[in-house]
Amino acid sequence: MTNQQAPFQIGDIVMDNRVVLAPMAGVCNSAFRLTVKEFGAGLVYAEMISDKGIVQKNNKTMDMLHIDEREYPLSLQIFGGEKDTLVEAAKYVDQYTNADIIDINMGCPVNKIIKCEAGAKWLLDPNKIYEMVSAVVDAVDKPVSVKMRLGWDEEHLFGVENAQAAERAGAAAIAVHGRTRVQMYEGKANWDMIRQMKEAVNIPVIGNGDVETPQDAKRMLESTGVDGVMIGRAALGNPWMIYRTVHYLETGELIAEPTASEKITVCRLHFERLLALKGESVAVREMRKHASWYLKGVRGNGKARNLINKTETAVELVSVLNSLADELVEGELLQVNAV
Repeated sequence: MTNQQAPFQIGDIVMDNRVVLAPMAGVCNSAFRLTVKEFGAGLVYAEMISDKGIVQKNNKTMDMLHIDEREYPLSLQIFGGEKDTLVEAAKYVDQYTNADIIDINMGCPVNKIIKCEAGAKWLLDPNKIYEMVSAVVDAVDKPVSVKMRLGWDEEHLFGVENAQAAERAGAAAIAVHGRTRVQMYEGKANWDMIRQMKEAVNIPVIGNGDVETPQDAKRMLESTGVDGVMIGRAALGNPWMIYRTVHYLETGELIAEPTASEKITVCRLHFERLLALKGESVAVREMRKHASWYLKGVRGNGKARNLINKTETAVELVSVLNSLADELVEGELLQVNAV
């Protein structure tokens, strides 16, 4: 086992490897997480969940707390701007879910989260980070981690101070997206600042941003010294990215991209899980975007995507996937355009 693949731990939770699935809003429900977990992720994050939604026992929010026992280890992410509700939500997650880690979001850049004094808004105030994180840590037994960005903008890069504030407050780990709030998801991730934040604390740091290939993951680990590497958009419709990265870090061998038929097979499996989780109406709507990601680069995918976007029932959606599979030559390699 190489150094790149040595396990790390958050609190008392030990990961099998250093490859982590990012918490992507609207994507990382149990059906997606389990599919990615089966491709070897050392840790999976659930999509961010509103503290007020948990406190108010909102039905949709409570459904988001569903965790399949096969997802272990899992980090469940909550967000909020007020200490009382954040602590109350964290207590609920601590006592009534089988999440292994409670993560606090302080990186989401979207306006509706910022207006709630949550997400990336925290990046402007290390003192608030200390106050909020310490309150949660004191209230729960599970390890608490945080996910943050480098700062608000180029004039407010408080990454090092914010990371140190989280550590002083008792955070067991930090995940860092190497962009500012103003950058959103554009521009280049600053790995050098991730390295600076890693060097400034003694707790595990997970690096995130611009990891699009297994080689990128290795470069991030080597150039920043982070303990884990977090993969987000590169895993959409492509859980093989997780498996290929784990294998590459462990052996140095680069496994081939999946075939088109493999893509379609896993897409169908993902859809079956989504159906069981959310019911036909919601599952079909949500699967449209996932199917588009799975079919990226597959010959004939344009026509198939158009048809899938018009489907209303599970039978119709599966029928389109089956028809596409029948048209493909068995074993035909998927052509993936490098970004």
